[in-house]
Amino acid sequence: MKRTALQAVVASFIVALIIPAVARAGERLITEEEAKLPPPKGAVAADRRGILRGPKIEFISPGEEAHSPIHLKLKFEAYGGAKIETESVRMMYLRTPNVDLTPRVKQYLQPAGIDMPGAELPPGEYMVRIDLKDSDGRPGSASFVLKVAP
Repeated sequence: MKRTALQAVVASFIVALIIPAVARAGERLITEEEAKLPPPKGAVAADRRGILRGPKIEFISPGEEAHSPIHLKLKFEAYGGAKIETESVRMMYLRTPNVDLTPRVKQYLQPAGIDMPGAELPPGEYMVRIDLKDSDGRPGSASFVLKVAP
């Protein structure tokens, strides 16, 4: 009898720990520690001169300022019959040192873009850069700022 009551208490405790984690269903994109890293030194923009038919990266969401978790959505577009090479996609949080976010978005990555519905970030502004290539080897790059309200 005592053993069953103890097992019930232990089971209730375990369920109480697990349910909030499952209910959250978000994926940490940037941690509190990473958010505190110093800004990058020097220029951040890549120098792309001349006419390039490289792939286009379009920032879809979130809007101007969102609350965490955000719905991070990017659209990729290749030209001239080329396809986006998903293994070439790199997503960096631009800090000193830069933080590679690629492993965190990998499961949300498709040739059409990135669709991460529950990206968790602390409040603040985050400069992010995406680099990729198409099947013809042409590079594409875009930088954007994620603004997360408190």
